[in-house]
Amino acid sequence: MDPILYFASLIITGITAGTASGLFGVGGGFLMTPVQYWLYTSGGIDSTLATRLAFGTSLAVMIPTMISAAFAHHRRGAVNWQAAIPMGCAAVFGGLAGGSLATHLPGYVLRTIFALLIIATAVRMVWHIQACSTCEPRGSAGIYLLIGFLIGIVSGLAGIGGGVLLVPVLVILLGYPMHTAVGTSSACLIFSSAGAVIAYVINGWGVAGLPPYTIGYVNLVTFAILAATTIPLARFGVRCAHGCSGRNLQIVFAGMLILIGGLMLVSG
Repeated sequence: MDPILYFASLIITGITAGTASGLFGVGGGFLMTPVQYWLYTSGGIDSTLATRLAFGTSLAVMIPTMISAAFAHHRRGAVNWQAAIPMGCAAVFGGLAGGSLATHLPGYVLRTIFALLIIATAVRMVWHIQACSTCEPRGSAGIYLLIGFLIGIVSGLAGIGGGVLLVPVLVILLGYPMHTAVGTSSACLIFSSAGAVIAYVINGWGVAGLPPYTIGYVNLVTFAILAATTIPLARFGVRCAHGCSGRNLQIVFAGMLILIGGLMLVSG
């Protein structure tokens, strides 16, 4: 593939994914993963290896990106660390489990189920008309641990940070204001992505057919290009998020979920 097209594709992807990460509290894997898959397969890499490489590298990029977004939200008082820390710790183990399973299982059935799930979640968020900016979030340590573990599994299996499910769960089930849900999700995804990346590195170590400068299923060149753009753009996304009302942010987030779900159904 032409190097200019390769670099330009990754830079544009990083700009868009970074902005979405800060704006919605998601990892950006829904965009980084398919673009990488296209680039890798265009370069002659086997489709199965390309999928795992795209998943692993996307998750690796999410770690510094979500650190940037989470602390930007924290400065605006939009992170509930009492929820984010237990969810994040449990998500590490869920991410390890999900990432390990993903390196051995076909993904088309999972993509279809996951797509239908997030479309249904998006519809529910649109119906969730009452957007409360002063509500007291519900939840206990046990609930946070369970949610974190399940989000971690999804993160590893689907190659995404898990925020596309975590934010709606916090808003709909636990009564979080939208801005706090986005900020708390950003903090949690630091941990879930880290657990999943460890699994992709371990399971991809020494696998034949991977491109140069790759550690396990993480390509360092792609990681560097994407991270250089997603980290600063995540802070821009945070500023955009806090510049609009919680209800408007909720509607835009739901629209993004429907788009992602539709694309995943088509690819599935």
